Amino acid sequence: MTTALQREALEGLCLAEETAHCLLCYDPPCTAACPRGQDPGRLVRALRFENTEGAAQFASDCLHCPAPCEGACLAPGRPVPIRALAEFAGNRAKPAPEGVSLATTFCGVPCENPFFLSSSIVASNYEMCARALRAGWAGVVFKTIGILKPEEVSPRFDATRKEGTPFVGFRNLEQISEHSLEENLQFLRDLKRDFPQKAIVASIMGRDEDEWTTLAKAVTGAGVDIIECNFSCPHMSGEGLGADVGQDPALVARYTAATLRGTQLPVLAKMTPNIGHMEPPAIAAVEAGAAGLAAINTIKSISDLNLDDYAGLPDVAGKSAVSGYSGKAVKPIALRFIHDLKKHPRLQNVPVSGMGGIETWRDAVEFLLLGCRNLQVTTAVMQYGYRIIDDLTDGLRRFLAARGCRSVDEIMGLALPHFVPADQLDRQTIVFPRFEKAACLGCGRCYVACEDAGHQAIRWDEKTRRPSLIGARCAGCHLCRLVCPSGAITAANRVPKPEGPAR
Repeated sequence: MTTALQREALEGLCLAEETAHCLLCYDPPCTAACPRGQDPGRLVRALRFENTEGAAQFASDCLHCPAPCEGACLAPGRPVPIRALAEFAGNRAKPAPEGVSLATTFCGVPCENPFFLSSSIVASNYEMCARALRAGWAGVVFKTIGILKPEEVSPRFDATRKEGTPFVGFRNLEQISEHSLEENLQFLRDLKRDFPQKAIVASIMGRDEDEWTTLAKAVTGAGVDIIECNFSCPHMSGEGLGADVGQDPALVARYTAATLRGTQLPVLAKMTPNIGHMEPPAIAAVEAGAAGLAAINTIKSISDLNLDDYAGLPDVAGKSAVSGYSGKAVKPIALRFIHDLKKHPRLQNVPVSGMGGIETWRDAVEFLLLGCRNLQVTTAVMQYGYRIIDDLTDGLRRFLAARGCRSVDEIMGLALPHFVPADQLDRQTIVFPRFEKAACLGCGRCYVACEDAGHQAIRWDEKTRRPSLIGARCAGCHLCRLVCPSGAITAANRVPKPEGPAR
């Protein structure tokens, strides 16, 4: 007999699987097929991006419908169970919050929300940026402009996959803008003319001090609000470019100063994660006059190899190269570097624009809690389009309202006091896992993990097909909780560690 807790666990599993199964179509045939004027495609998209409380507004009249939407679904193998997802969302629906503002100010520039496109292919011409700004993004960091006009390779993208997830991480060999300097300047002029209330940021990259100054003067004349210095592109081909700059504090200082000789605008230094400690080049940039920092750029990587001919991917005529890795997989690394910057006494009050793995409003909240005042997104847009801004803003607004906050500023940096050096962590207490038997599905994943990679602290009952804890062996590592697919393992109260060995 299935218990209520098991049903809830199964619902959570199905939600994750079924929303991942959805193709997130551009023009969803499920929506076109709805006889009641609902938007089931938008419902599934909201659930996919963890905006559960706001999802029901898009399909609130589905339960007694014959579901022609499911018959129209293009997902391979089986349709997405839209009626079941609508019921799931309806049971958790909450009204849209009122009185919550997402407006913030970054480096003196007012922004309607914290979300910008980051400097990349998603912000590389006027029409693309205009569509994003109309969709609700507060600003764009235009794809890096240089006097150099690079030649690109083909193909230049690769994705790291895991089981059913096609985009755990993303690698690219994309360089700076392939448009001429004058074309890019015109794009910037037009964007600021047509969207005066939006934040337009010019990303620039020079090869020497004169080029940094020249570019700064040019984009200032185009009317942008902020200049971002790209000190960190991991695969630009040429001495003194990209990540080679960001690893050298003296060069960062020189090029920051050179940029400021050409402008009075706020200047951001975009930091490289391809370094042990980001603080020295960041300090060098700030001491040279940078108004803020941007972190992180992509991470030098090799993603995959072709096992037939041994070529790296992306395969460019049988060759490949080390290049930049981004996407959800790099979020932990991005958060670590942002933590380091905001914890440093010489940098703690410097505005930071955070990026690296932001896909959902939950990701965004984590960056804000570590002290970011602004957020940039690329890889998620490459997968899902500019439309993700809807659930980024709605989810963030609902999070703030649930905590009684009326503005984004109220949560910035709240997580920082909770991080301490590892030697200051409490090592005298333990939190044992608690097994909620009513929610257990009997899969045995916890037993396998603990037996083969833990402390052999779980007993498996062959008759009941259920696990139980061997408390005398348990070290409180919580590997079992992390691998449990149903949420049946939770954390008990923290207690003093028992005396004697763990086994």
